[in-house]
Amino acid sequence: MRCPVTQILGILFSILFFYASVQSADKIRIGYPGPAASFIPLQLARSNGFLRDEGFDAEIIQMAGNVPTTALINGDIDYFTVIINGVRGAILGLPLRIVACYVPSNPVVLIVRPEFKSVRELKGKTIGIQSFGGAVQVQASIILKHFGLDPEKDVKFLATGDGTSRLAAMKQGLTAATMGSAPVDHLAAKMGFVVLAKGYELFSYPNSGLVTTVKKIKERPDEVKKVIKAGIRATNYIRANREETIQFLMRQQKIDREIAAATYDSVAKAFNEDGSVPEDGLRLVIEEAKKSVKVDREVRFSEVTELAILRDAQKELGIKGK
Repeated sequence: MRCPVTQILGILFSILFFYASVQSADKIRIGYPGPAASFIPLQLARSNGFLRDEGFDAEIIQMAGNVPTTALINGDIDYFTVIINGVRGAILGLPLRIVACYVPSNPVVLIVRPEFKSVRELKGKTIGIQSFGGAVQVQASIILKHFGLDPEKDVKFLATGDGTSRLAAMKQGLTAATMGSAPVDHLAAKMGFVVLAKGYELFSYPNSGLVTTVKKIKERPDEVKKVIKAGIRATNYIRANREETIQFLMRQQKIDREIAAATYDSVAKAFNEDGSVPEDGLRLVIEEAKKSVKVDREVRFSEVTELAILRDAQKELGIKGK
């Protein structure tokens, strides 16, 4: 039987060891835009200890609009997870770069009222979007073009708010269709609406990834590599562990099991396994970003990406990058 003094010393040693481990971890801040499931990799990487394994004490912060870009430039955050933000900033000359991609094909779908049987039948109709010029309108336009419609001439867009508001507008007959990702597609099906097209089956459009500054890439390349690796571990975990990821979604987003399961089943295949950035999809993002910031010059990939560190991360993980 151990004496009380030995037990107390053991407990004190454990506490001091834990405290020293926490103190030695590098503190980093990662911004994300909101609860959409495509942006969970680094949240899950923190929850499951993947970031801690790489030596980080990570803080995950929800940020929207132009705030993340400013926060990156000012050093208030170290990384952000929305690729389009990095692309727009880089095109405007800001020292931002895309260093990895976790969702190369946005899991967004075209949802229509049940009387419509094909995308072409939407000619002359009104499509609900979140905001003019936003990602929902951009991706709706890409799908319409794929099916031979001119989004500027053949349809009208109406800004009707977030996913549930867009579905309400459809139910009221204000719009014929909208775009949405999980769990909006699940809610739409329960309301009797139909999914006519799935964006990730038609085109690549890098959505969720890792954006950081040129300064960070130059001064802390090893840190960047470790964050990339934690994200890749997370995406592989998501793809391989349905039940555990559903439980994570329930905790993280405070949703019930039905919604969490529907969300997982809708988005799981959209996550990639190696962090690669698809060039064809990134070109689409670049072209749409050019329109939004009113730039008409040619933009090289090297102006918006820095992928050498990603290749090193893939090599360390035993992954053959694309």
